[in-house]
Amino acid sequence: MRIVVLGGAGFIGKKLVLKLLTKGQVSLNGHPMATIEKLVVFDKTKAQGLPNDARLETIDGDICDGDTIRELFREQTDVIFHLAAVVSGEAEKNFELGMQVNLQANLQLLEICRAMKHAPVLVFASSVAVYGGELTEIIHDHTAPSPQSSYGMQKALVDLLINDYSRRGFIEGRVLRLPTIAIRPGKPNAATSSFVSAIIREPLQGKRTNCPVSPEIKVWILSPEKVTDNFIHAAHIPAQAFKNNRVVNLPGLTVTVAEMVSKLQAIAGKDTTDLIDWEPDAFIQSIVLTWPPQFVTERALALGFQQDQSIEEIINSFINEELT
Repeated sequence: MRIVVLGGAGFIGKKLVLKLLTKGQVSLNGHPMATIEKLVVFDKTKAQGLPNDARLETIDGDICDGDTIRELFREQTDVIFHLAAVVSGEAEKNFELGMQVNLQANLQLLEICRAMKHAPVLVFASSVAVYGGELTEIIHDHTAPSPQSSYGMQKALVDLLINDYSRRGFIEGRVLRLPTIAIRPGKPNAATSSFVSAIIREPLQGKRTNCPVSPEIKVWILSPEKVTDNFIHAAHIPAQAFKNNRVVNLPGLTVTVAEMVSKLQAIAGKDTTDLIDWEPDAFIQSIVLTWPPQFVTERALALGFQQDQSIEEIINSFINEELT
């Protein structure tokens, strides 16, 4: 089996790669377990911190370069885990870049897949940013997308394309609409949701950080551990289980920013939470307020996807895995 991870140098990508290497086998589309013979990590920057493993190949390249992507898939590929994207805040500030990477490059990828002699399994990282506008506070599986950001619009369009390419038999697509992933290690990035991790991560390391939104704002989150498990599980689910809809809202956890900080204080003390400054950023808050905070994810749970049980569990997992 050959697996390609697009965006594999990022935090979630690397975590997924390491988990796949540890497992050594994957079940695709409901079939029995098959051995991973080649695992290709593709990204615009070189992946750091990956093991020396004969199964592993790293390729640096631009996902927008058609020749590069065609060469990447010249060898038969069984499954593509697709995490490459221009993140939300950057896509909003740079419309042309977001359209090029988040939409045009994905249409090009789908056309390359269509030209293959077989239909590869494609697991795509979408986002709950596809929702917005005049919505009720709780989103159901049947709620129609109404994105209020360019990033959300780009993701929604690719979701529809993957559904149709799957219907036509060109690919075996699975679209996972991700909650905000928290807590990410490393440095803040250009994602609008970056503060969700930063208000936990930086204080735990003795660093000051700013919360750019009001304490009462609710966010829908999922831990890195659960999201990588869910990516692998998505590849396993038989196509017929999705029926005519390959898009799934992943199960997450609804918490307010104030609740996150309160739980952090209970775990690490007031000296830690005193490192958080509260200075609103109108641009960030205007986007975050368009994101629905709560989902009913009965379909995802019925399909076997996993969710976190509490914010305490997420914070303690981060401390144990990243800080000790």
